Amino acid sequence: MARSTRRKPTAESNATASTSRRVTRSQSKAMKQQEKQQPKETPVQPLPPLTAAEWKKLNPKTEHYEFGGPVGAFAMITLLPIVVLAFAFGCDSSGYDPLQRSYAFFSDLIKGKFSWDIILSLVTSWNISALFWYIMFIAQLVTFAIAMPGDTVQGTKLRDGSRLTYKLNGLQSAQTLFMVSMMANRGLGYRTPLYVHDNFAHLAVASIIIAFAVSIGVYIKSFVGKPRLLALGGNTGNTIYDFMVGRELNPRIGQFDIKFFTELRPGLLGWMVINICMGIKQYLTLGRVTNSMVMVLAFQALYVLDALYNESSILTTMDITTDGFGFMLAFGNLCWVPMMYSLQARYLTDFPVDLSIPAVIGILALQCTGFYIFRSANAQKDNFRQNPNDPAVRDLKYIETSKGSKLITSGWWGKARHINYLGDWLMSVAWCLPCGFGSVIPYFYCIYFGILLIHRERRDDDKCRKKYGKDWDKYCSIVKYRIIPGVY
Repeated sequence: MARSTRRKPTAESNATASTSRRVTRSQSKAMKQQEKQQPKETPVQPLPPLTAAEWKKLNPKTEHYEFGGPVGAFAMITLLPIVVLAFAFGCDSSGYDPLQRSYAFFSDLIKGKFSWDIILSLVTSWNISALFWYIMFIAQLVTFAIAMPGDTVQGTKLRDGSRLTYKLNGLQSAQTLFMVSMMANRGLGYRTPLYVHDNFAHLAVASIIIAFAVSIGVYIKSFVGKPRLLALGGNTGNTIYDFMVGRELNPRIGQFDIKFFTELRPGLLGWMVINICMGIKQYLTLGRVTNSMVMVLAFQALYVLDALYNESSILTTMDITTDGFGFMLAFGNLCWVPMMYSLQARYLTDFPVDLSIPAVIGILALQCTGFYIFRSANAQKDNFRQNPNDPAVRDLKYIETSKGSKLITSGWWGKARHINYLGDWLMSVAWCLPCGFGSVIPYFYCIYFGILLIHRERRDDDKCRKKYGKDWDKYCSIVKYRIIPGVY
């Protein structure tokens, strides 16, 4: 999920989810230089088979629940699709009022004031062409991921001592996807952009169906065949909870890693495809593209391209190394991100906004400010980790924990423990402001994202306190603020 989800950096931990994907170019360059200096790694030798007792030790029973336990998991599985459907069916050119339309429908349903025609229309709200379109889109990305060349790298060492191999070709896949799409649309005469706009609700239903199918598939797979490494947080024995958070750590079909593929490709590229289709639809309707639409498309495209350019950074995030692959990640990337994060572009297609020059300058300033805070803060942390003697970071103050980790207490990270979250959230506001103030609905993203960041910060704080104990308490006494210096 932006996410749709789009997940928890601190002065010490790696950034995850949407935040984790935005890694500095300086870090990427440093990694490449380091790789050149190091001798090539020898192929990883297969580890000897583990006994049943060893597997049981590697996969202990999960004792601690998150997300409200089974009740919270059931609520997420039930309510998240409803939210997507409400925004898909309740937002169109006649008005953006998903709450009122949903309330009216469920109110009539509870009172018995509904006709079978309405129920039938909901049951048949998906069509086979939308489902086929979405399946073919994912199949195309899977083909690119498998067939296209890319750098082969090894992930972090897992609990069983193994290291998985990954092929990085996300940026190449994106380039090929858009080249093929452009060539196809020249012959089809903009049929695809019009189809996506006119059948958005059907595509949303299709994405929900596919997300559930994938989630069910990987959950069943975690029980079938040879023993496999399970996520430490998804082995409670409670079906609903484990299904939601993910039971198996790295589900694979052969060498194809389902979680790694899903984490970046379908959600981010699907989001961009929808955005571009909305921009083309606006052009075909108005004969031009408004400056507000240009800003939304540019800001969000920058985020996606940055994530794909730094694809290797995701291999060290909690999503890959710690969290299982279940409904939460599958639904977030296959449905929530493309269908919910494209809300601003959808709105501007149905309700075009022309911004004044001062408004454009103000929004650009906000975007640049957020980007600067986010980038410079992460660059400072990354440089300190890789080369503490770098002149740019060697004067930073820090606390060295009993576990050997260094927690920065000056510079950006002395201002707040999650200062990069502030930059991230400011950018989310800049994505929404081009929509004007005709409706609060386009601002759903920055409101949801703010709540998500606070929740992440709380989860991360809890984990760090358990990990570092008194050292973390000392760190918090020095760096008092969580996200916003002087405020929170």
